[in-house]
Amino acid sequence: MDPAAYQPRLRWWSHLWRYALMVLISAVVWLSGVAQWQAKHAPLWFWADLAGGLVAFALITWRRRHPVAVAAATTVIAAFSYAAAGPAVLAVVSLATRRRWREIIGVGVLVAVQTVVVTLIDPTLGDDWRVVLALSVPMVVTMVAIGLYVGSRRELLHTLRERARVAEAEQASRVARARTAERARIAREMHDVLAHRISMVAMHAGALAYRTDLPPEEVRASSEVIRDHAHLALTDLREVLGILRADETDEDRPQPSWNDLPDLVSGARHAGMRIHLEDAVTALDPPERLGRTAYRVVQEALTNAHKHAPDTSVTVTLRGAPEDGVVVEVRNPLRVGSGHTPLPTSGLGLVGLAERAELVGGTLTHRVAGDEFVLTLALPWPA
Repeated sequence: MDPAAYQPRLRWWSHLWRYALMVLISAVVWLSGVAQWQAKHAPLWFWADLAGGLVAFALITWRRRHPVAVAAATTVIAAFSYAAAGPAVLAVVSLATRRRWREIIGVGVLVAVQTVVVTLIDPTLGDDWRVVLALSVPMVVTMVAIGLYVGSRRELLHTLRERARVAEAEQASRVARARTAERARIAREMHDVLAHRISMVAMHAGALAYRTDLPPEEVRASSEVIRDHAHLALTDLREVLGILRADETDEDRPQPSWNDLPDLVSGARHAGMRIHLEDAVTALDPPERLGRTAYRVVQEALTNAHKHAPDTSVTVTLRGAPEDGVVVEVRNPLRVGSGHTPLPTSGLGLVGLAERAELVGGTLTHRVAGDEFVLTLALPWPA
């Protein structure tokens, strides 16, 4: 991983304690007798040491942009400037946080050379140069170890934050997909529930507007059909809106089943449709999902027959068994003539039914066979 990816942005207090620590290290190293000796015996070295420390403190601000160059430069300056000890230590530790061994080894060798140079040119060490030289290796190892630990911890925190961010994004994506699926389900439900009722109302209202010569009995019967289906449409709409208003813990409203198919056909017959129902399913009680899907397909087929061929007869055939699955076939002759004004359609009814069929492992096909429109639903019998 690129070290720049997990290096945190430092706040003002982070810069403050780092500079305070550098000043402390430089003060301990330089003011512990070296500065007094320089001021007394080598004034030029004193001012050069101070100037080198100031340059090192200025260079340390660039340690993240140019880590190797800054570490190398401060190490070289620290060879003759004790005031640069603090910036040199921070530069080496900061370089080690990148955890690139080629850089660490190169700068480590440079630090070792710098220590040898110090022991050779510094007259204030006396016989202590052996101690300084012996302690140089543990000091370098300690600085590198601290840098490696800090770098590992930064990368770990960055990885954990990235995983949390990805998990939150995936969770948001799952929630969005769930919302989209739920909206699509509600849209299908509203279409399946309301289209059948509204088509009945529109058909009979259109007949009343078109036929002004109907006897009072037929006008009354059509008005009753309009009233009944309008009431049922309002009831169904209220139930669907209840789904939208319900909490997530509320149960869905009761769904239609296989046993409700005769009532659906009976209601369509009462509305004036001519329907022939053939039920050849051997099982007494097909599974719930199978029955609900079959009900919605028959409901949509009757609705389409009302819209596009209101004066024709519809044949609904149900056949199947647990070992063979279920086939629902709805046939109606194509309408002849153009005197009928078609009802508006959304064009999505069959698309929604095909999706319902796929969700339960079935298929939905529709075709024109001769002078008939045939809608066929094939469903597997769940184990």
